[in-house]
Amino acid sequence: MPAQADSFDLREPLAGPLLRSLGLHIGLAALVAGWSYLQLSGRVEKWGDPKSLGGGAVTITPVSIPLPPRQGRVNRVANDTESQVPSDPKPVPKPIQKAPEPDAIAIKGREPQQKSKPQAATPQKYTSVPDPKPNQVYSQTGQALTSPMFSQAPGGGGVGSGSVSPFGNRFGWYEQLLRERVARNWRSQDLDARIRDRVSVSFEIARDGSISKVRIAQSSGNFTLDQSAQRAIVQSNPLPPLPREFERDVANIEFWFGLQQ
Repeated sequence: MPAQADSFDLREPLAGPLLRSLGLHIGLAALVAGWSYLQLSGRVEKWGDPKSLGGGAVTITPVSIPLPPRQGRVNRVANDTESQVPSDPKPVPKPIQKAPEPDAIAIKGREPQQKSKPQAATPQKYTSVPDPKPNQVYSQTGQALTSPMFSQAPGGGGVGSGSVSPFGNRFGWYEQLLRERVARNWRSQDLDARIRDRVSVSFEIARDGSISKVRIAQSSGNFTLDQSAQRAIVQSNPLPPLPREFERDVANIEFWFGLQQ
C-alpha cells in the first residue's frame, strides 16, 4: 500500500503567481501615476493675478519736484515777483536827426542820385506783451515767470510680466511686489523719450530671493534701453523670498520694459 504524501511536501511553481502579482502592482502604480498626471495637467497652478489679461504692468514716474503752474499770459522773462500783471513797456527812443548848421551855404547844382539799398529783415525781438490792449493794466514790479513748460509731466515707463512668467491663480500679490520693486530701480528718466520699442529680460529667483541668470530675452534694438532694463533687475537683488506655498526652489520670471507714449 503506497504511503500518503504529505501536503507540505508538495512543491507548487511560484513563477506564475509571482509574475501575476508583479504585473498587478505595476498596473496599479501606472494607473495612479496616469490619474495624477491628468489631474495636474488639467489644473496648472500659475503665478499672477487671475483678473489680469495678458499680463499686468506697473507704471513708474520719475521722482521730480512738483512746480505749481502759474496763471496768466505766458512770460518767459523771470522777475522776482508774484504779480500776474505785465510791466509797462519801455518807450522806444526815436533817432535824433542832425540839424543843419546855421552858417552853411547851400550850393546849387545837380544833386547826386542816391541808390536804393535793399532793406534788411526786421529782427524779431521778444516782448512780454506782443499785442497790448487799450485798457491794459501795467505794473511797476514786472510780471512773474509763466511758462507751460513747468506744468509738463516728465516721461515715465512701465514694467510688466512677459509670456514666460507664471500667471494665473496663485501668488499674484508676490508678482506684483516684484514688479514694484524692479520698477523703483529702473531709471527710465535717463532714456530718450522717443524710444518706441520694448525689451524683455528673463531671470531666476531662488528660494531666498536671490537673482541669477539675468539675460536679455528679447532685445529692443536700443543698447541703452537694454542695459537700463538689465541693470534694474540686477539692482533689485535680492528680491523678497519665494512664498512658502510655492513648490519649486527656483522660479523663472520674464519682465518687459517700455517707455510710456
